[in-house]
Amino acid sequence: MNSTGRLTAVDGETPDGRELSPGVVVLSGVVGGISLAVGALLAVTSLAGHAAGAWASPEAVSPGLLGAAMAGVAPALFAVGRARLWEEARSLVLPLVTVLVGLFAVSLLNGGSLRAAKGGPLFLVLFSLGWVAVLGALALGAVGCLVAQYRVRARPVDAGRRAPAAPLPGWSKPPLAVLGSGWLGIGAGLLVFPAFWGPLVPWTVNRADAQGLGVWALALGVGVLASLVEDDLTRLRPALVAVPSVALAAAVVLAVHAPRVDWASGPGASLVALLAGLLATGASGRWLLNRASRAADG
Repeated sequence: MNSTGRLTAVDGETPDGRELSPGVVVLSGVVGGISLAVGALLAVTSLAGHAAGAWASPEAVSPGLLGAAMAGVAPALFAVGRARLWEEARSLVLPLVTVLVGLFAVSLLNGGSLRAAKGGPLFLVLFSLGWVAVLGALALGAVGCLVAQYRVRARPVDAGRRAPAAPLPGWSKPPLAVLGSGWLGIGAGLLVFPAFWGPLVPWTVNRADAQGLGVWALALGVGVLASLVEDDLTRLRPALVAVPSVALAAAVVLAVHAPRVDWASGPGASLVALLAGLLATGASGRWLLNRASRAADG
């Protein structure tokens, strides 16, 4: 940033795109801190065999996976503050808004399953009340930050059509389309039709579990497909941190609860393939980005 407060590129020219709103940076940092703390709590208690989510779950697998996703995405949310432009953060922030609004809606729609409604240990009752209150505030803030961000004018006007600095290789686009569509379709099915799709999950879930997992699957699909739209690895740095972290954290939870998962079923095999796809996407994306950076420096 120069003395006039305008963003400048490395070569001294004004970069293409919208300046990243301070609200988005603050939101990402706050959600990152909360996600790390709450996600670690849910994941660790799940690994110990306890279902400590905001709603009552029949098994510890689902709240553990929700916690793993929250903890896994936290480092990427902290990395948003290093982005200069909205275009460098939106492939992560748009899924973040999806998760916040989606989980808040799921919590309200399944209010009868909340610990506060069903009773139980005082800690879990208070946790469920805090879950709804904090999610509501964050969801409202996320929508407000998103609206404010899109009120920032792009520079130049045709910034969205600029040539990508490090375009995705052609061979990567079909697998990304399949991976993103897979997560998006599964997420939409679990969220909208939990009575049908819930029994297909390879462990026991209730309606709230199915819809909560559906929100995260939907967000992963949005993020992967957004990377295709961006078609520029330099705009995917925070997302490339999130994707493998979420996959690895989820894999740990599933490995500990392996006896509870029907791996021989079609959904079980599909889950393995989708998580492996996330891990491969993150690893290959980082490698390609590093190679493009070395080529530019050379």
